Amino acid sequence: MIPTLLGIIVVSFLVIRLAPGDPASQKFGGSGQAAAGMNAERGTEAAEKRFREKHGFDLPLASQFGLFLKRLATADMIFFQTEQPIWPELWQALKVTLWLNLIVFLLIYAAAVPLGIFSAAYPNSALDRTTTLGLFVMYSLPSFWVAEMLRMLLSEWFQWPIMGLRSDNAADMTSWQQLVDYLQHIALPVLCLSYGGLAYVSRQMRAGMLEVIRQDYIRTAEAKGAGKARVILVHALRNSLFPIITLFASLLPFLVGGSVIIEVIFNIHGMGLLSYEGVLRREYDLVMTTLMLSAVLTLIGILISDVLYVVVNPRVSFEE
Repeated sequence: MIPTLLGIIVVSFLVIRLAPGDPASQKFGGSGQAAAGMNAERGTEAAEKRFREKHGFDLPLASQFGLFLKRLATADMIFFQTEQPIWPELWQALKVTLWLNLIVFLLIYAAAVPLGIFSAAYPNSALDRTTTLGLFVMYSLPSFWVAEMLRMLLSEWFQWPIMGLRSDNAADMTSWQQLVDYLQHIALPVLCLSYGGLAYVSRQMRAGMLEVIRQDYIRTAEAKGAGKARVILVHALRNSLFPIITLFASLLPFLVGGSVIIEVIFNIHGMGLLSYEGVLRREYDLVMTTLMLSAVLTLIGILISDVLYVVVNPRVSFEE
């Protein structure tokens, strides 16, 4: 995990730094204009030069990487536009995204696993075909389109509160009214973030279950008189969880990565929106911190998946 994380840090740093623009050009109106003499105020050009020298943007790329590692080791990551630490704003956005996506994560697995099991237990039935069609339709609908349609429908026709996570007058509400108001605000973002993952995970669960129940030992259990529920839930379920466990590693980073499109549409100040604004402002430290959080969670997800493989089936071994 450690060499992989170091490689991710190096590649991410190079990609970000090789992109056009930097914090100095964003803060002072563009280094290209200053170099071409298009700035009316010579003081602006001098201030931009001092800014670059202060933060090391005039140094070679290797030296800039060394300065970044120093800031990372001392947790001295800052917003270059304001020269303030990133941690207070990052923590607030992380709490919003973590809670929202934790709800989404739990809803996806709580609904997808039983739905996939049921579809596999009764393949090609009318309900299975209907469910399959519905889930494929859900998976094919872009989340931004669904979000815009729901926003237009509910906000204009039903006056549903959808922007942000709370109403402007939430402080004047009772505790019960605040809870209802919060649930109304998160309902649409949670729905838009959940349905695509629900469709995909349930299909993976169905495919994994179908593969397992066709095995010889399942037919042997049926021949011995075991009931359908026991065959499915006791003999087949554990081995059919492998695809779901594999997906865990890819879904876990969404807990901190957020969804830029959904957060922008619903004006939710989470990690997705914060990261997007950081890219536009060339806030290198913020973008790198977000990428590293996602990378660490991905690696942790892979590690947990490897452990869960053994928990689900002790015969699995990673030894050569």
